[in-house]
Amino acid sequence: MTTPAPPPPSQTPASPESDAYPSWRTLTWFGLFRLVLAIDLCLFLFTPALQELATDFYQTPWTEGLVFTYLGLALLGLALTHWRLAEKATLVQTGVFIDILAFSLLMHHSGGVDGSFGLPMAIAVAAGALLMEGRLSLLFAAFATTGVMAVQINAQLSGLGPKDGFTQAGLLGGLYFMVALLAHVLYRRIQAAERLAASRQVDIDDLSKLNAFIIQRMSTGVLVIDEARRIRLGNQATAELLGTPDPVGQPLAKIAPELAAWLAATLDPPAPGQAPGATVRVGERDLEASHLGLGQDPQGALLLFLRDKRALLQEAQQIKLAALGRLTASIAHNIRNPLSAVKHASQLLAESPDLGEEDQHLLAIIQRNSGRIDGIVESVLQLSRGHPPERQTLDLGAWLREFHAELLESRQLPRERFQLAIAPDTPPARVNADHLHQILANLCDNALKHARTAHQPARLGLNAGRLSATAGAFIEIRDEGDSIDPEIAKEMFTPFFTTSASGTGLGLYIALELAATNGIALEYRAIPGGGNSFHLSLPPAA
Repeated sequence: MTTPAPPPPSQTPASPESDAYPSWRTLTWFGLFRLVLAIDLCLFLFTPALQELATDFYQTPWTEGLVFTYLGLALLGLALTHWRLAEKATLVQTGVFIDILAFSLLMHHSGGVDGSFGLPMAIAVAAGALLMEGRLSLLFAAFATTGVMAVQINAQLSGLGPKDGFTQAGLLGGLYFMVALLAHVLYRRIQAAERLAASRQVDIDDLSKLNAFIIQRMSTGVLVIDEARRIRLGNQATAELLGTPDPVGQPLAKIAPELAAWLAATLDPPAPGQAPGATVRVGERDLEASHLGLGQDPQGALLLFLRDKRALLQEAQQIKLAALGRLTASIAHNIRNPLSAVKHASQLLAESPDLGEEDQHLLAIIQRNSGRIDGIVESVLQLSRGHPPERQTLDLGAWLREFHAELLESRQLPRERFQLAIAPDTPPARVNADHLHQILANLCDNALKHARTAHQPARLGLNAGRLSATAGAFIEIRDEGDSIDPEIAKEMFTPFFTTSASGTGLGLYIALELAATNGIALEYRAIPGGGNSFHLSLPPAA
């Protein structure tokens, strides 16, 4: 299966809203600030209690008209911003110039440069410098300074200005230029920081996507559990192991109560000698579970790792089988050399004219079983190499009769302990004869070994007939022994699994693998009332 390629680096498409600075949201806040400022001026102008806090700001027809005009222009600017009926730069520039002009006129009618309207002008200059990305910032400062100087010159000419008015006007002008320059520098730094943050955000997003891609395709189940023991994150392997399509957001106790109970027993507090990982039975799976805390609190959030124990055993078995294949290949050479010598000696001995009929019979047994050993070695080598077998069409009835007779002779079995029943319509089969012989021999030997009871030896039955579903043939080996325990039946075809101290645990596994390479379905069936059956479904000869 082709592994999907990792996702490309994230490139967030820039929307028109995010391309142009300032954004409409920022302009809306700017308009709201100007509106609040205008409302405050109205409150100071028409509230006697607040008039005492303001110096030289009195209610006159000029001030009333000026404040109401400023309020109307602030509302108009906010409406244009809300409905986006003007360019952004036009809204900012017009708003800043109106603010500077309005507060210059208020300063003229409210005590000159000694009044309290110099600070709002500085705020207007700073806002313009920031919103215009540093552009026109010196123009705003120059315009504000011109307004202040005009107020002071007019006051001086009318004889109402203070003696040090030009000094204070100069200081205000310097303040405006300083505010403009600082706002320009501040914006540049903010802009550089934003670019750096944006590039880092892209890297973080790419790394997050890569991590999610890797975690989602891990064979190990990964769960993030919060303090309330709810599942916050989980990958695809977790969903498959727990048998839940989307466990995220659900309590662990609901999805897998066995895991929740194990986790509670592990953390609250752990029993003496208890390992951090354990095998937990969840449904019909044995899961190897372990956890890792995400903080100092043992009852806090944690990572939960799950692995299918059967998959772990299969990995270990594949390693063992690979080693077995290499071992078999090295042993095959050492077996075949003496076996070739035995076969050659038996052939030379067969040419002797002095052999009697009984000696000829024994010699035939030697030659037949030497060939059988050679075939077994070749079968195991083919199994380890994965080579397809050479199949031939067998007259299954005749072949089974020969096999039955051979097994009766080689295993010294009375005929009543090994019954043969072949249906007349048993069709031929296309399989490898040596493989089929090894499969049936392994199954019969296994039954002879395990099907005997304390009161009687093992009794077998070898049956064959036609499969109505596929038009192929079936072979069945039955015994009358005690039924195999269901837990053992699940594992009996697993390599190296054995219930005998002298067994290797490879007989049934090799039989199953040889059957699979020949297209034969091999399965175990428990006989109701007692007994066991191994059923082989053979493909049709055609």
